[in-house]
Amino acid sequence: MADPSSYRPKPGQIPDSPGVYKFRDEHQRVIYVGKAKSLRQRLSSYFQDVANLHPRTATMVTTAASVEWTVVSTEVEALQLEYSWIKEFDPRFNVKYRDDKSYPSLAVTLNEEFPRVQVMRGPKKKGVRYFGPYGHAWAIRETVDLMLRVFPVRTCSAGVFKRSAQIGRPCLLGYIGKCSAPCVGRISAEEHRELAEEFCDFMAGRTGAYLRRLEQRMHEAAEEMEYERAARLRDDIGALRRAMEKNAVVLADATDADLIAVAEDELEAAVQIFHVRGGRVRGQRGWVTDKVEAVDTAGLVEHALQQLYGDEEGDAAQSAGSGGVPKEVLVPALPDPVEPLAQWLTDRRGARVDLRIPQRGDKKDLMATVQRNAQQALALHKTKRASDLTTRSRALEEIAEALDLDSAPLRIECFDISHLQGDDVVASMVVFEDGLARKSEYRRFQIKGRVGDTQVWHGQGQDDVRSMHEVVSRRFRRYLQEKQKTGEWQEEAVEDASTGAEDTPPQPPAEPGGGADRVPAADGEQAGRDEDGRPKRFAYPPQLVVVDGGAPQVAAAKRALDELGVDDVAVCGLAKRLEEVWLPGETDPVVLPRSSEGLYLLQRVRDEAHRFAITYQRSKRAKSFKAGPLDTVPGLGGTRRQALLKHFGSLKRLRAATIEEICEVPGIGRKTAETVAAALARTAPAAPAVNTATGEIMEEEAAAAASTSTRGTER
Repeated sequence: MADPSSYRPKPGQIPDSPGVYKFRDEHQRVIYVGKAKSLRQRLSSYFQDVANLHPRTATMVTTAASVEWTVVSTEVEALQLEYSWIKEFDPRFNVKYRDDKSYPSLAVTLNEEFPRVQVMRGPKKKGVRYFGPYGHAWAIRETVDLMLRVFPVRTCSAGVFKRSAQIGRPCLLGYIGKCSAPCVGRISAEEHRELAEEFCDFMAGRTGAYLRRLEQRMHEAAEEMEYERAARLRDDIGALRRAMEKNAVVLADATDADLIAVAEDELEAAVQIFHVRGGRVRGQRGWVTDKVEAVDTAGLVEHALQQLYGDEEGDAAQSAGSGGVPKEVLVPALPDPVEPLAQWLTDRRGARVDLRIPQRGDKKDLMATVQRNAQQALALHKTKRASDLTTRSRALEEIAEALDLDSAPLRIECFDISHLQGDDVVASMVVFEDGLARKSEYRRFQIKGRVGDTQVWHGQGQDDVRSMHEVVSRRFRRYLQEKQKTGEWQEEAVEDASTGAEDTPPQPPAEPGGGADRVPAADGEQAGRDEDGRPKRFAYPPQLVVVDGGAPQVAAAKRALDELGVDDVAVCGLAKRLEEVWLPGETDPVVLPRSSEGLYLLQRVRDEAHRFAITYQRSKRAKSFKAGPLDTVPGLGGTRRQALLKHFGSLKRLRAATIEEICEVPGIGRKTAETVAAALARTAPAAPAVNTATGEIMEEEAAAAASTSTRGTER
């Protein structure tokens, strides 16, 4: 790793102006590209104490060996240059979106003499109008099949077109009326281009005027008694309406907009885009990315806009299709400042673009739908990656190789500690078998401290290291007990078989009651073996124990195993800061490549343990809040409860108030005041306690504390 101070620019060398900068590694490869309103301020933020940087930023600056920059005139130019360099150098520490699937688009090749309608994937080409993307190619073909009846544009390949021109006969579509057959001269190149442009206008959402024109022509044909032409126009109108019905109306005001939503966790992010043209959803696409650099939601939105519109030609005509920049772009968060990005989009479109966050109405509701799609896409991406058997096998092999294990860890258990400033300390244990979560064997622990030879700790004195030692000790102490019970059960079964006893083996004794790590009621079969004859509960030892933390937590877990004499279970820890793997007794961590499937599996195990622990801790914290006397008053909501307490200052003064005084509170009528007074009278405390030493009357809180202290002393 390089020391950032070794390549830090000299004071005053960095200009105080907009620009774009590049970090290069020791091999002169560009590893990060960024832009800044002030290069001096932005670059200076990288060259501070590494411990104060974001973990991923710290990794980047220690990987780099040099930095260089280019000064530009405006922030818009910086945005354009940043996109160009990211596309050119493909830096490893920049956010790079990848499609979670290959989306086809409907393309019209206006750059050819005879434009062609076709399904097209991949990068966009200059001079081609795109519509979509669509979820499936067959959806495009269905739409085109309906549209060709009205707009018989060429759909054949260049080879078929050339062959038909040579032999002087059109293809089948030309004979059935779904192609105007420009190959044999039935229509001129100018007329065919006009037909293709009408097709594009209709697909771009300008449907009303064209349908009204067809209806007028149909009525004129009927008045002239040309009923066959009128019937054909009627069928054309029906075909166009069916094509329009395939896209649901979501915005009634015929809005052209793109809606972008982001779902993210600590490691990855998913982006979903809905293309709305003419108030209808014309296309949808989705991306996922690894969060390599330290970036928030606004940064993810900015990168998504760069990738989405970076290759657009910038003409206003292109914006009519769902592939171009629309009049309105709705996002979940705005970059700061937002003006350069809005100006960049305006330059791309050739007209003003409104970039904003929807606040109310149909657009906000549709944004919520896009957000749900993004969340589902992120969950599906993680599920697909985890369910691949080959990937899981490779991940387990990489873990075994990195940790120097004899075999792949088929069963992994991970422990995490959760608390709120030292209170309500809990722990979780999650189990992964063959790379998949086994939720039926998850366990949760309530940390209370060990009693006996070891000092009892609780409250603020509790820390994660001691808690980790306790929970690992409890888990493996239970494992040793289960192992002993299973051995005794097997010996009894052998003795019964040798003496000719009944075939039904005796059940092992029920486990005595214990702490919070008892098996929940859902798993409430007796210890020993289940219906398949497999050991239950803690009878299965893991091949690998993973703890959420660094070297101290790993040392605590290893010490717990050594105290119990368990020497066949490997231990490691995964620290969140730099995603480093720590081993017992090692001064340096094991660093797995970021693209490693083994690291991804360890991260997923760690994150699941964290989720399970914090869910339990929050549930305990919620149960600890008890309802007060005012919470039981019928018809008294939170607003009026707060008004009462704010007016009187305390519950004691409210209890001493008269009904007339309670009625003085805004929003409290006499009937409500009488109900409040009656409820407080029912919950009134006992007679004031008297201090036997001084004879003074104590306050309610002091009396309760004294009573508790006395009872504790008596016990």
